Amino acid sequence: MVKYQEPSLDTTFAALSDPTRRALLARLEQEEAVSVSELARPFPVSLPAIMKHLDVLSDAGLITREKAGRTVSCRLNAAPMEEAMGWLRRYERFWREKLDALEAYFNRPRKEREPDKHADKDAAKDSDKS
Repeated sequence: MVKYQEPSLDTTFAALSDPTRRALLARLEQEEAVSVSELARPFPVSLPAIMKHLDVLSDAGLITREKAGRTVSCRLNAAPMEEAMGWLRRYERFWREKLDALEAYFNRPRKEREPDKHADKDAAKDSDKS
């Protein structure tokens, strides 16, 4: 089997694939360090479920945990996301060309964008005659 991605890149994308984990990262982006119980509070799932999500984020290197007494706090570590962005940038030219073409299309006057309905009917008639 051919491997196209580094294992750390795989774990980063896998961790980012879940909306709950992305929401946890967004919360950590806003605050320096947040306790696990504070992170879990807005979610309609159990604390053990949040702990599993945090394990996935930790395994991917996206968060670090620090224990002070009985409180465990989490911090964002963006380095793996930077690596993922670097990988995505290599392919940016493919979608950049498509977006540029789409932008050029919408920058044309509206009359030029609308297909000529009569031309389509004429082309159909010509093909029927053949």
